[in-house]
Amino acid sequence: MEDQVDNPVSLYAATKKSNELLAHAYSKLYNIPSTGLRFFTVYGPAGRPDMAYFGFTNKLRSNQTIQIFNYGNCKRDFTYVDDIVEGVKRVMQCAPERRNGEDGLPVPPYRIYNIGNNQPENLLDFVDILQQELIRAGVLDADYDFESHKELVPMQPGDVPVTYADTSALERDFGFKPGTSLRDGLRKFAEWYKRFYLS
Repeated sequence: MEDQVDNPVSLYAATKKSNELLAHAYSKLYNIPSTGLRFFTVYGPAGRPDMAYFGFTNKLRSNQTIQIFNYGNCKRDFTYVDDIVEGVKRVMQCAPERRNGEDGLPVPPYRIYNIGNNQPENLLDFVDILQQELIRAGVLDADYDFESHKELVPMQPGDVPVTYADTSALERDFGFKPGTSLRDGLRKFAEWYKRFYLS
């Protein structure tokens, strides 16, 4: 949570950092309560089609090959969308308070919270569970030849091998820690996909 992130490896990371810096500056200059939220690999029903789990599903349904980066040796802190929503609802109830420091000057009323599952999962395990749940929900046939549709490829430029959410501040201030298991979350996604696209 307190790690320095002054050397981002991607444009995506740089935009996140610049957004937090701007929010902090406004909070300091104008004493505006400001809370930043960092979401970690959000997935679930009605998600973004460009996210890996959704794109994998669409490609597998179309008999296309899916690419698994870094040969599957990545870990992601996958966070189910309902856990994100619950975290947002809790944080919205309490803005950072305005107060003065020992020097009598305002302390920026600024906070950042990670909302993540706090449990990185291996990408190959994620893909395996997704496949099982897509078969269980009837999105893919029971005899689907998954191995012939899987390609292990090198890491993408700007990607990182592991993401991990330190949720200690969220737990301390709001008594909340996301906890939906990967299987439960992917099951809900697969069931939604079946209803929305195939019913």
